[in-house]
Amino acid sequence: MQTSSSTRRVNGLNLHVVEAGPADGPLVILLHGFPDFWWGWRRQVESLVGLGFRVVMPDQRGYNLSDKPSGLDAYGVDTLAADVIGLADAYDSPTFRLAGHDWGGIVAWQTAVRYPERVECLVIMNAPHPDVWSLLGRRRLSQALRSAYVAFFQLPRLPEALLKARNFTLLRSSLTRTSRPGAFTPEDVARYAQAWAQPGALTAMLNYYRALRHKPGGPPARILPATLLIWGTRDMFLEPAVAQASLELCDCGEALFLDTATHWVQLEEAEAVNAALARFFRAA
Repeated sequence: MQTSSSTRRVNGLNLHVVEAGPADGPLVILLHGFPDFWWGWRRQVESLVGLGFRVVMPDQRGYNLSDKPSGLDAYGVDTLAADVIGLADAYDSPTFRLAGHDWGGIVAWQTAVRYPERVECLVIMNAPHPDVWSLLGRRRLSQALRSAYVAFFQLPRLPEALLKARNFTLLRSSLTRTSRPGAFTPEDVARYAQAWAQPGALTAMLNYYRALRHKPGGPPARILPATLLIWGTRDMFLEPAVAQASLELCDCGEALFLDTATHWVQLEEAEAVNAALARFFRAA
């Protein structure tokens, strides 16, 4: 599948973007998570382009080849959601279809909260609604234990040092240890290590977690656009209860649970995920 790479000026910074498909096709934006980059959507591109969509996969701010602003304020969820809207504006698209995995899913949730009129439909893969994550982390000990790494990420400098040590050994193992065998090839892992090695990338990536604890409180926000939740139930980080609680905040939501998939559902069950994306995006 042929793709092109460019830089788009979005929300005051430069985002590296990889895209494919017809320039006049309906816009689909795919948001990666931690510790991913645009490459995490490699198994979805051909299917979506075959349906006539214009597929846009940014390196979110702080990741890989995109700008890496300093300070926690630059990584608040409202700012990250504004990046998505700015990206759609850069493609002259008043509305768009949106999918996100992991942290990309959290950003996608927040985009739908803040800009429901722009999001034609929403697909979330193994990512909690931002309000649900903090709530269940306090109420369910089992989920709190799974999310213990988030507390570690709040520390200054030490997480960066440990993640970088021995050529990103911990991050490399986090990909292969939490996924099914074969989900990440040695070549894939080498690509990721190259992205992590970009100056300032590790701190920027961790700042997503550090900024989230400053998110204002209040009642959980409802999701107005039609939403499809795709969830690998063997996720080591998130319990299925997180998916159920997130789904309850959707005015028009449905879920697809894949019992053979881990956190990396879009890579491990690409055929099922692509079929679900095709059905949901075409119906929008």
